[in-house]
Amino acid sequence: QVQLAESGGGLVQAGGSLRLSCAATGRTSNNFAMGWFRQAPGMERDFVAAISRSGAITDYADSVKGRFTISRDNRKNTMYLQMNILKPEDTAVYYCAAAQNYASMIGSSLVDYWGQGTQVSVSS
Repeated sequence: QVQLAESGGGLVQAGGSLRLSCAATGRTSNNFAMGWFRQAPGMERDFVAAISRSGAITDYADSVKGRFTISRDNRKNTMYLQMNILKPEDTAVYYCAAAQNYASMIGSSLVDYWGQGTQVSVSS
């Protein structure tokens, strides 16, 4: 089992920044690719960003490219999402995810473990 705990969400004005963290505990969490997804009210859960086990490979949804940066510190078993130039349409619950298959996580949202989510609200 891998347990994931997000933190860092909150309310911010448009144009502002937030940094989300995801702390992983349990079964060799560093052996998993990890990612961020988000779900706005009444919408499906969408892929935001992903990072490979080593951190060498990253991918982003088109809507956040150039504004968001995903990273991980395997010594601390923690993943981060730096979000800059936030827009009201970024408002959602953000979920941390861990997956054994990187490509499946990005292409099909196939994830082995989910966090509980953290709310990000961006006011205009």
